[in-house]
Amino acid sequence: MIYDHRTYVCRPGTIKKHLALYQKHGWSAQQRILGQCILYAQVETGDVNSFVHIWAYQDAADRSERRKQLAEDPEWQAYLAKSAEAGYLVSQNNKILTDAPFFEK
Repeated sequence: MIYDHRTYVCRPGTIKKHLALYQKHGWSAQQRILGQCILYAQVETGDVNSFVHIWAYQDAADRSERRKQLAEDPEWQAYLAKSAEAGYLVSQNNKILTDAPFFEK
């Protein structure tokens, strides 16, 4: 199992607007195609203009195929256009994580 950990930063004062836009236009496409969302959360301390989400995949090939399907999805493409037009996002940081050898779910 691998985990795709993503942190996004919004322009100050726009995170609620961005999350509302995503909930209305992006969430369903990602859930339908990417599958298992482990966490989707807004940062409460530290950089409060950021949010994090983590998706689980069987392996790198599973992640690659699902991300490809998402990129080709018309609903997702429409969301990306709306997000770009709104201009709320400032940066994105992605990390691929694996379980520590002793960790058991």
